[in-house]
Amino acid sequence: MQLTWLAPSRTVVVTRWRNEGSRWRTNPQTFFVLLVGLWLFGTGESLLVDAGLGVSPWTVLAQGIYERTGMSIGWATFVISLVVLLAWIPLHEKLGLGTVSNAIFLAIALQVMLGVLPHPHLFVLQLIESVAGIAAIGLASGLYLTTNLGPGPRDGMMTGLHTRTGISVARVRLAIEVCVLAIGWVLGGTIGLGTLLFALFIGASVGYGLKFCGWIGRPSNAINSAGVMVDEHPELEA
Repeated sequence: MQLTWLAPSRTVVVTRWRNEGSRWRTNPQTFFVLLVGLWLFGTGESLLVDAGLGVSPWTVLAQGIYERTGMSIGWATFVISLVVLLAWIPLHEKLGLGTVSNAIFLAIALQVMLGVLPHPHLFVLQLIESVAGIAAIGLASGLYLTTNLGPGPRDGMMTGLHTRTGISVARVRLAIEVCVLAIGWVLGGTIGLGTLLFALFIGASVGYGLKFCGWIGRPSNAINSAGVMVDEHPELEA
C-alpha cells in the first residue's frame, strides 16, 4: 500500500489564486492570500522569538557575523539578505510584489504579535509555542509562495535551487537551514533547542504547507464533469 499522499509536496503547487504573468500586478484575491500568508509568517516568527528557546539559523548566522566583525545584528541581517539576493542571479529567480511585501509585512506582523503573545515561562509551553511557530511558517510559506508573486530573499534561494536541481522543496530547505546553522555556530552564534527544531523541521513544514494549499486551492479544472479528480498532484515548479 502506497502512502505517497502522506508525503509533503515536492514543489510549489498550482492553486486557483496563483498569479499569472507579471509578478508586479495581480488581482484582489491573490493579493489578499499573499497578505494573509505574510502575516501568518510574521506570526510564526514571533512565536519562535516569544518562546525563548533559540532564534532561527539565519539569526544565528547574523550573531556569528556580529561576533567576528562587530557589525550589528540588524546590519548583518541586511548584508546577508543582499548576498542571498545576489545568489538569485545564477538561479534565475525573479523579484516581485511578494518580495517587497515580504520585507514590509513580516516586520509589522512580528512587532505587533510580539506585543500580544503570552511570554510563557514553563518549558512545555515554550516548546509548544516553538512547534506552533514552525507549523505557522510552513503554512504561511505555502500560502504566499503559491501566489507566484515572488518569494522573500531566503525562500527565493530555496525555490531557485529546487527549480534548478529538481530536489524537493523540503530537502532543499533542510539543507539550506543546516548549512546556515553550521556556519553561524562556527562563527560564534548561539544555538538553542528551538533553533535545532527549526533547522530540522522547517523543510517538512513548508512541504506540508504547500500540500495543504494545493488541496484547499485546487483549480476547478482539476475536477472533471463527473466530480472526479483529473490530476492527483497538480504541481508546478514556480
